[in-house]
Amino acid sequence: MSDFSIRLARVEDAAHLPEIELAAGRLFLNFEGLAGVAGMHAIPAEKQASLIRKGHSLVAEAEGRLVGFISTEPFRRELHIREFSVHPDMQRRGVGSVLLRALGIDAHNSGFASLTLTTFLDVPWNAPFYARHGFETVSNLDAHPRLKADIEQEVAHGLPRERRCAMIRFLG
Repeated sequence: MSDFSIRLARVEDAAHLPEIELAAGRLFLNFEGLAGVAGMHAIPAEKQASLIRKGHSLVAEAEGRLVGFISTEPFRRELHIREFSVHPDMQRRGVGSVLLRALGIDAHNSGFASLTLTTFLDVPWNAPFYARHGFETVSNLDAHPRLKADIEQEVAHGLPRERRCAMIRFLG
């Protein structure tokens, strides 16, 4: 039996999400070339609340506290993962995998055709993790202008273009 549970996020959860995101982001401090650019900022609670109101954002709870979350944003038939963080003291326990599976079920049942995201190509808990969960790298960003614009915005904020990618998982 797991020591955590998954549920739909509630607006009052938003205040706790930046702390989880920043804690998880500190893992980038030890990753070569990313210490100064990745994981140093969190989505503000107000923006998190706005994403939660759109539906489909999930949280993980353990021992009465939030320990992980996926914040999403719908774009027509795609559900985009804006942020996905698990607190470091709960990583490697299946929390992320369960959150991602639950999101796929919710998105499929809600009529979405795919899940999308942008991530680091070479960070083990990024693109390789998503690939193990059925995501594919988008090879032609020109065919996905929204994802291309997201990558461009990330590069403008200092993330290295050569280490970023967009991914998609088709549902159904």
